[in-house]
Amino acid sequence: MMLGYHRTDYGPLSNEDEVMDALRRSAASPGEYVVPHAKDSSMLKDPAYQEKAKKGPVAFITIMGPWSPSMGKQLTQWFVYAVVVAVFAAYVASRALGPGAAYLEVFRFVGTTTFVAYAVGLWQDSIWYGKPWGTTAKNTLDGLIYALLTAGFFGWLWPGM
Repeated sequence: MMLGYHRTDYGPLSNEDEVMDALRRSAASPGEYVVPHAKDSSMLKDPAYQEKAKKGPVAFITIMGPWSPSMGKQLTQWFVYAVVVAVFAAYVASRALGPGAAYLEVFRFVGTTTFVAYAVGLWQDSIWYGKPWGTTAKNTLDGLIYALLTAGFFGWLWPGM
């Protein structure tokens, strides 16, 4: 949210306290949930399930435990993720390019690889889970920014001959 354009990604519920109380009463442990829930694909044909789905709402819910606004854990996980992405990008670029490769050649391979890692996988959230395409577009922009920065550093630090 540093740039502010993600501020509108998640809207409030008009009855937030009631929804939070209902989730607490459900005693659902942290995890991923869907309502209505089908235990298996045969249940999708059940008229009762179909009626629930048609009546709505359909929701994909991620429940987390109590949380504090400190983002230390998430930033540490993000750093590890970025290192893993960089390792894969380094592998791809090192197989395609040798020492002394031109800056733009390195930039192209690393930028493409890291863009796919940071952004393309997020598109499935809109396809399968109904996340608004506007949010996915903003996340894709973030992925493009991360990819450009990573590609720039790789191009700058690529070993010479």
